Amino acid sequence: MKVLVINSGSSSVKYKVYEYGTSPQAIAKGMIERIGLSGPIMNCGCCLTKWEACASQEILRGPHGLEIKNHSDAIHALCKLLMSDTCGIVSDLSEIEGIGHRVVHGGEEFTGSTIIDDAVLAGIRKCAKLAPLHNPPAILGIEACEKIFKNTPQVAVFDTAFHHTIPRNAYLYGIPMDFYKQHGVRRYGFHGTSHRYVSQKAIELLDKPADKTRVITCHLGNGCSITAVKGGKSVDTSMGLTPLEGVMMGTRSGDLDPAIPLFLIRELGMSADEVDATLNKMSGLKGICGKADVRDIERLAAEGEAASELALNMFSYRVARYIGSYAMVMNGVDAIVFTGGIGENGAAMRARILQNANYLGLKIDPEKNARSATDIATADSKVRVLVIPTDEELVIASDTGRLVEEARGSDSREAALVK
Repeated sequence: MKVLVINSGSSSVKYKVYEYGTSPQAIAKGMIERIGLSGPIMNCGCCLTKWEACASQEILRGPHGLEIKNHSDAIHALCKLLMSDTCGIVSDLSEIEGIGHRVVHGGEEFTGSTIIDDAVLAGIRKCAKLAPLHNPPAILGIEACEKIFKNTPQVAVFDTAFHHTIPRNAYLYGIPMDFYKQHGVRRYGFHGTSHRYVSQKAIELLDKPADKTRVITCHLGNGCSITAVKGGKSVDTSMGLTPLEGVMMGTRSGDLDPAIPLFLIRELGMSADEVDATLNKMSGLKGICGKADVRDIERLAAEGEAASELALNMFSYRVARYIGSYAMVMNGVDAIVFTGGIGENGAAMRARILQNANYLGLKIDPEKNARSATDIATADSKVRVLVIPTDEELVIASDTGRLVEEARGSDSREAALVK
């Protein structure tokens, strides 16, 4: 069974194709950017060894090229690429037997991945008020695939689903309960697919029963979140009602005094939209030193720029603070996992974050850390420190394939009963 995984953004569509089986294997990937803008770009990685332009450029710019005005055009373009002589992944779209979509927000309604029908699509629309930048593009991708692939089953995999096990005392805010009961204001958490994947990998590496494990997963990239995973279940996470809460990020402020937005509105005359843009797009690392990429900031700090050094210290301090608090919440920790662009590649940042973790009996091996080994802790460390590349698309492909197979089995049983 071939499964197509779609991640729809406001002006982009990322995709991967998997051969689904006991261990799903990726066979193609790509991205279409600048949807609805001039000069659309299609990057194809057919051979999965590097991103390269091949038939994609002919599709976009050839005599019968497509104008990528919307997500439907983008899905048509990627289908044309998958069936091209250069790519050759499928000869007919019917070979795609399942389509999995990343959906950021599932609210309280969706606690796991699910096959999409009219009711599910309506639920995703309802949750759009909680994720206005993320759910609408996912809906566009779902609707486009519905028209192009006709009767092919589609599956929604929610970023929030992994966190549905967080207890009420952790997900509720200290505000009037009516805001939660009537409007759903609570902690939902995000990056759940990533936290689910890397925590499961970590549990496999620990020499103890899964239900006895205590893992802290650190997804660190341009967006960052920390999750406490006890017995394989999320029990707390740093992001909240929106992805703005939590640790300081590339351009997001993270935690701050909730009166600060009121101050900006009342004292500086900023509008709600201006405050929103400031906290989401001009804060975090960028707000402190003018740069959002840790690689650039580390280079400038090494050259003696004080603002960059301050930004690095602020970031590492806030991540460390969450790790410490989650160790307390779980009465200890067996493994700390680093993933995401910074987590997987930032040896210096990992060392900064864990420089005061000796109280946990944690020790880092500098040589292993420098080469980003899977386990960068010393042999006698009481806490394992794991570097695990995340693979959210694999999770989406696995859930999609499983649900499609289950649906087929259910259909077969119903047909047999009718006979």
